[in-house]
Amino acid sequence: MDALPIKIRSLTKTYGSIYALKSVDLNINSGEFLTLLGPSGSGKTTLLMAVAGFSRPDAGSVLFGEKEMVLSPPHKRDVGMVFQNYALFPHMTVAENIAFPLKLRKIKPKEQADQVNAALATVQLTDYSKRKIDQLSGGQRQRVALARAFVFKPRILLMDEPLAALDKKLREQMQIELKQLHRQLGVTTVYVTHDQREALTMSDRVAVINEGEIIQIGTPEQIYSNPKNSFVADFIGESTILPLTPNNRGDLCYSDSILYSAKPEFNNKNWALVIRPERLFPISNSENPKTSITFEGKIMEFVFQGESTLGIIQLPNSDQLTIRISPTIAASFTDFKTGQTIMVGLNHNDKILIPAN
Repeated sequence: MDALPIKIRSLTKTYGSIYALKSVDLNINSGEFLTLLGPSGSGKTTLLMAVAGFSRPDAGSVLFGEKEMVLSPPHKRDVGMVFQNYALFPHMTVAENIAFPLKLRKIKPKEQADQVNAALATVQLTDYSKRKIDQLSGGQRQRVALARAFVFKPRILLMDEPLAALDKKLREQMQIELKQLHRQLGVTTVYVTHDQREALTMSDRVAVINEGEIIQIGTPEQIYSNPKNSFVADFIGESTILPLTPNNRGDLCYSDSILYSAKPEFNNKNWALVIRPERLFPISNSENPKTSITFEGKIMEFVFQGESTLGIIQLPNSDQLTIRISPTIAASFTDFKTGQTIMVGLNHNDKILIPAN
């Protein structure tokens, strides 16, 4: 069956005087992998549960294709669901767990066996069909939960932080496997997480949610490189946010440097500069920094973190910069020591301008 688009209109959910969702509008394309990303209590799981039918909104509409689903119970929405705790049946074997939704749909035994075998092959668990759940690792249980969610060929797949219980290395491995599985199945997928790296790794688009509202939606590259405001800039990846001050002509400046020439839209607003730490680079005394913005300050911390080295730089006005470079580059700069003064640069193309709070 073809994947279905999802259209969400003015979806609202309250708990007493608290808004869990505030008139949310969202279009999810057919076959898309869309991630709902936000901190705890942001409304992302409430939105997913409303799509699944486990939570009835106070107002609004949920369309699967052109069919209104907001009053339909979960078992009539025909969506696959993967929960954070997997919700597997411990008394059943792997194959029996995967076959469970097929039995509910009264699929013939021969067809059940064929579909279960195909699902096991898809998640690379063919040799595990007769094992009990307590005989599996965390990653294997997660694969079983996934197989059970898509074995009946749903047109929509919903996942609520399914990797949260896994250790870092396995979680990163499973992110790639889920991305590949989505490409293979082609099903419309809505995924909930609070992990920004997970969202950037897996998604076609990311919807950033806070306090029941979608703050920004776009591709991972758009969200990361062009955050809409300081919340998105700070929540998605590491960043330094520096306040900008207009001069008499309306140019936006940091310290004595003009970073943006005056424009009409700059008037009557406060603005800030977002700097991603990996886009800063150290400048030696022999280099000409005229092609970039430069900052000079004292190194407060200098920490080796394996694949990268992290530096915290105190600027003269007490603002702090974070720089992240490879250990090889760090080793080549003798100035990279705690307490020393260093100059770093930022290419003009790497500037990110946002409204200040």
